Amino acid sequence: MAFIYYVTQIQFEFGAVKLLKQECERVGITRPLVVTDAGVKAAGVLQKALDALPGMTVAVFDQTPSNPTEAAVRAAVDVYKANNCDGLIAVGGGSAIDCAKGVAIAATHEGPLTHYATILGGSPRITDKVAPIIAVPTTSGTGSEVARGAIVIVDDHRKLGFHSWHLVPKTAICDPELTLGLPPKLTAATGMDAIAHCMETFMAPAFNPPADGIGLDGLARGWANIAKATADGSDREARMNMMSASMQGAMAFQKGLGCVHSLSHSLGGVDPRLHHGTLNAMFLPAVIAFNASAESIQKENRLQRMAHAMGLSSASDIGPAIKDMNARLGLPTGLAAMGVEASQFDQIIVGAMADHCHKTNPRIATEEEYREMLVQAL
Repeated sequence: MAFIYYVTQIQFEFGAVKLLKQECERVGITRPLVVTDAGVKAAGVLQKALDALPGMTVAVFDQTPSNPTEAAVRAAVDVYKANNCDGLIAVGGGSAIDCAKGVAIAATHEGPLTHYATILGGSPRITDKVAPIIAVPTTSGTGSEVARGAIVIVDDHRKLGFHSWHLVPKTAICDPELTLGLPPKLTAATGMDAIAHCMETFMAPAFNPPADGIGLDGLARGWANIAKATADGSDREARMNMMSASMQGAMAFQKGLGCVHSLSHSLGGVDPRLHHGTLNAMFLPAVIAFNASAESIQKENRLQRMAHAMGLSSASDIGPAIKDMNARLGLPTGLAAMGVEASQFDQIIVGAMADHCHKTNPRIATEEEYREMLVQAL
């Protein structure tokens, strides 16, 4: 078993969910609220987590929507307080984990959730009073189990980020076995999310060689295994490598993300039905082309290094390779195939310009440059 200590404590192994009670005891959680969703419950994964908590008083909130909302956070806080809980266990994909992070803030801090949003200056207002979280990911995509951020759609329909080192889960239990039954389309969409994280963090201009190495290795693992995991959900090695790619992409989040995420966050707020990972897959080729001329990209030959990790001969092959991979995985051919229309561009651009990922792209995009990226991704 690999024991990793980087931004938090990580238990990574098939069957690691059995360590859940041990980690609750280590962290000091005695009355957890398990935050999950209906799909995880229906798949029997929630029960595996509950079975790993013998003798503990456990409350459950299983109504996390596919994109977590402020309303869902409030509902979960009500359950948390009604059961006198003292910590959170998030069991699910990024939505459940991000919802739990919202609960960790809202259950312990006064005022509306927006008071703590990153772009509204809220990060310093998040204190060490946050409820402790243990995260058990059931998809290989967001990497939220090792990240300091959460994305929540607030009441006015904006998709906002909440970031604090206090929000990093105290333990991440990465058990690839929990992903073996993941459907092909969800495997593909979440897998491309992980790959996008590895690529965008590697392209981000901040100086952080350890994060670069982690992200680049994650890209190699994700790119080599996503098709295998999608085609054969029982491929244990592919599932293990996809979970690692997801974890590694989020370990590198501290460098920042970029235009892929500022666009996908904004569009996801405009239409919450759209899957975040699929949106990232649609935007990647256009954003990589936009970033190619950035000084930091050229200085360190970053696109060629990504191409090498992907087994490609040149940087110019990356965009076409991503489009080809999307097609192989059965993902949409572009935004139009997802129901996005050009009439929505103005609203998307406003949100992208305000997003916390906008300023950490290697090139700062203008409104017209965002419009061109949307046209290319359509």
